[in-house]
Amino acid sequence: MIRIITIAFLFIGIGNLQAQEIEWMTMNEALEAQEKEPKKIFMDAYTHWCGPCKMLDKNTFSHKDVIAYINKHYYPVKFNAEGNEKIDFKGQVFENPQYDSNRKGRNSPHQLTRALKIKGYPSLVFFDEEANLLAPVSGYRTPKQLELYLKLFAKEEYKKMTSQEAFANYEKNFEGTFE
Repeated sequence: MIRIITIAFLFIGIGNLQAQEIEWMTMNEALEAQEKEPKKIFMDAYTHWCGPCKMLDKNTFSHKDVIAYINKHYYPVKFNAEGNEKIDFKGQVFENPQYDSNRKGRNSPHQLTRALKIKGYPSLVFFDEEANLLAPVSGYRTPKQLELYLKLFAKEEYKKMTSQEAFANYEKNFEGTFE
């Protein structure tokens, strides 16, 4: 009997050790979720050919603190910035009419990519609870580097940023908690 209970607890424990992941959505799903329950949106604008995008997935988006924070405070969106997804955003439909499914490398940028003025990949894009663009942040970030931005927007510290100097001061004094 004790052996059966021990085995049962062992299986329950193993089940709880499964890797937690970011609960990625499409932009359309996030916008729909926002209508029901307002929450900020965090978008990972990536491409299939982008090396730093793959590093972000492997090194940053697999970090337990990043996963927990994003899932709690944001609707996380995984957006192929050169893909062919049809997105209904702010009363306008964004597509990628020049998308070529036969291309192996770079493709045409999506219309939403252009509208958001994304210039490089990866770009981490933050939106408020009404899907208004707050800011795109270009480039690869480690978990500790990303923490600064996740908390800047989630805690609405960005509203205090009136100059580049104010942001530099925030960055200098920021005390992260991600391990």
